[in-house]
Amino acid sequence: MLVIQKFGGSSLADAQRLRRAAGIAAERARGKAQVVVVVSARGGTTDELIKTALEIDPMPCTRELDALLGTGELASAALMAMQLGALGLDSVSLSGRQAGIRTDTRHGGAAILGIDTRRIVSELNAGKVVVVAGFQGVNENDDLTTLGRGGSDTTAVELAAALGADECEIYSDVDGVYTADPRLVTGARKLDEIDYADMLRLSLGGSQVLHSRSVEAAMRHGVEVTLLSSFVKREGTVLAHFTHRPDVCGVTRDKVKNTVSIVGKGANADMLAEAAAMLAHSDILVSDAQCTTGVCTLTVAPEHLLPALEMLHRHFLR
Repeated sequence: MLVIQKFGGSSLADAQRLRRAAGIAAERARGKAQVVVVVSARGGTTDELIKTALEIDPMPCTRELDALLGTGELASAALMAMQLGALGLDSVSLSGRQAGIRTDTRHGGAAILGIDTRRIVSELNAGKVVVVAGFQGVNENDDLTTLGRGGSDTTAVELAAALGADECEIYSDVDGVYTADPRLVTGARKLDEIDYADMLRLSLGGSQVLHSRSVEAAMRHGVEVTLLSSFVKREGTVLAHFTHRPDVCGVTRDKVKNTVSIVGKGANADMLAEAAAMLAHSDILVSDAQCTTGVCTLTVAPEHLLPALEMLHRHFLR
């Protein structure tokens, strides 16, 4: 069995969290699975690197910025390999280039064109846990490129597809996908499963559980992804294609666009009108309302985003 496990920055933020994440990978490896671990930069690292770069040059060269930002994932990969070694497992860290991840030439938002899996397969066959630096690859000029926001999730999904992995697990500080952000909305419920299309619309609507590019990659390749917490051991949410989908699977917000969205196969013009009327009854003015396949989006004032999110969740997902 081949398993891809991705750990986000919050799961690696300090030595204790790094040990916990390594323990999760070690458990699978000791269970006779071949394991590829994909890591993000440790929590806060990328922001600090960007801050330093901007102090030097307000408009830094994108090639050099990629070279700088890639160091965050490289450090995480090396530390994870060291921690796995301390747990008695043979492991090796690989940069995006060493892992064979080829991208186009765009810096700051490159797309993966293909993956030469020979090095990874060789290391796995030698009995090693392979730790891959996420978020990065190499272009035709042999320059390091970064994949943009959510890039490590995309790395994990693309590797799962290229390697024909049996399982793809993405670990973060939440234990799955909820009907709304549980830190913001009372009564938000965890979903046992969610369809690619619904997850994509939640992501585009502002949900930060998975970036839309990684969802698109999973949908394109048919990769089933399980979203789990690295802090609590419990069942997560399975992302795949499902024939039976709820009329409404969740609500989300976009703080930049000042929008709240209702997502699900039942989202239609009638639901949009019902939502706008319900908000108006609570003195929340909707300045714009749009409905596309599977999503109703309403624009409200910034101070009304959270109240509107709470009301929509209570009304459509009670």
